[in-house]
Amino acid sequence: MMDKIILASKSKVRKNILNSNGISCDVIPSNVDEDTVKISLSKENASPEIISKNLAELKANKVSAKYRDYMVLGADSVIDLDGSILSKPNNRTEAFDILKLLNNKSHYLISSVCISRGGNMIWNYTDKAILTMKNFSDDELKLYLSKISDEALYAYNVYQIEGEGRKLFTDIKGDENTIMGLPIDKIKDYLKNYE
Repeated sequence: MMDKIILASKSKVRKNILNSNGISCDVIPSNVDEDTVKISLSKENASPEIISKNLAELKANKVSAKYRDYMVLGADSVIDLDGSILSKPNNRTEAFDILKLLNNKSHYLISSVCISRGGNMIWNYTDKAILTMKNFSDDELKLYLSKISDEALYAYNVYQIEGEGRKLFTDIKGDENTIMGLPIDKIKDYLKNYE
């Protein structure tokens, strides 16, 4: 396996997953305008999976075009509720609104990863998990949000599956690393066979 890859994301969670699995990485965020891409693809009736995959590829390719000799890993995760994407909250009011939408329902958490080299995708993978949220009152949701720091809220979307967020769900089907934004086992398999 190569010495180091570039992670085209400022996600501390993704960096930690890579590091804890023995994959050394430099972080160079892509600074892709995700909302513009999501709006454009939604107008073309792209599925949440396609949007997630395209964003991961766009991030990896953008950084890879500048650092052509390195493998660059791009990643993207979206919440799919009944075929519509719920974006990350910009403030606590939006976070509360998202939790109300998810309340007492099942949704998909879709995570896509892309590895690029020389500005082009050389591998990609998309995985999804199904999460079913308990039925909470507004006050219970507000109490949950009051326990979450701003940093955690904006880094992990509205739930942090390895922390307080696990208590929100009656059922979780899928890989925990996928839910945290990086299906690491598939990445490791690819990197092992790359050389």
